[in-house]
Amino acid sequence: MTVRGRPASSTPERSVERLAAAAHVPIPGDETARRNRVSAIGGLTGIATGVAVGAGYGLLRAAGLRLPTWGGALLAGAIAMAAANVPMTATGITDPAEWSGADWLADALPHAAYGAVTAATYAATER
Repeated sequence: MTVRGRPASSTPERSVERLAAAAHVPIPGDETARRNRVSAIGGLTGIATGVAVGAGYGLLRAAGLRLPTWGGALLAGAIAMAAANVPMTATGITDPAEWSGADWLADALPHAAYGAVTAATYAATER
């Protein structure tokens, strides 16, 4: 977003809306408060995904999976990207087949950075 000057994606909010509707859980508030709640929950879903993937990566390491840091970075980044995009693809919120190269790069780079930091952090704390 910073480099390309593009606005924030609406996919997290659309995911929250779709999940709330499917679960028959209303999101309370007037139009502004509700929109703000949906936005906040959308942001929290990204944080929850990152925490879950990081914890899962730690469980894999505890179970004996010891990849070199670069391999762990690729694994954690790929799992984070899949965890973020597969549900949105399955619910029809996005279609990666329609993404441009720039779209793929904009999605892959932050997930790759997440994977690198996750793997490096685990490697550094186990020495």
